[in-house]
Amino acid sequence: MLLVRPPGVYRAQEDTSLLRQVLRRRGRRGLVEGRSVLDIGSGTGALGIEAFRAGAADLTAIDLSRRSVLTSWLNSRLHGIPATVRRGDLFSPVNPHRFDLVLANPPYVPTADRPPSRHRMARCWDAGPDGRVLLDRICAGAPSALDEDGTLLVVQSGIAGEQATLDRCEEAGLVAETVARARIPFGPVLRARVPELRTRGLLGPDQVEEELVVIEARHG
Repeated sequence: MLLVRPPGVYRAQEDTSLLRQVLRRRGRRGLVEGRSVLDIGSGTGALGIEAFRAGAADLTAIDLSRRSVLTSWLNSRLHGIPATVRRGDLFSPVNPHRFDLVLANPPYVPTADRPPSRHRMARCWDAGPDGRVLLDRICAGAPSALDEDGTLLVVQSGIAGEQATLDRCEEAGLVAETVARARIPFGPVLRARVPELRTRGLLGPDQVEEELVVIEARHG
């Protein structure tokens, strides 16, 4: 997929690709076609564009970064998609509107910074001491953004706690399950943090790969 990506905007990587694969499978099974889609933390807009290609009826994209908002808007237009793109914090720009499908590829890399910086490129991946600063907020806020038969799809690293996401979704009244997995070598960010993460018990002593997971959640 051809995407414009200015400096400071998160590049679509393996986590984006894994969630795009899930969207393609869902599209073939008719679970995306005709649906309203919300892309949270849209970055380049890759996930929303994939959903539209899979048959989504309309697309709304949200990002806190001004550069990402502009990039999502530009890429959607380059692909002929009339997306609505808004700047804001998670679900706040669209409350109380509800959607059939909510997509999220949030920052999830543990960092010692409290809170993660909003003014450096690291904001695209840093997510607090346990990597859950945004994951927990997405799980808590998703029920109010989903239609009665709506679906949340969120991708994350297992380092940030796969079971914790399942638990937070269920605490919010959603039925959650892991629907896709992929193992990849550590990227530059994780490689630089290996000693710290091993000391904190977030990585095994011989671990050189992380597991990416896609979690699906629906109203119970």
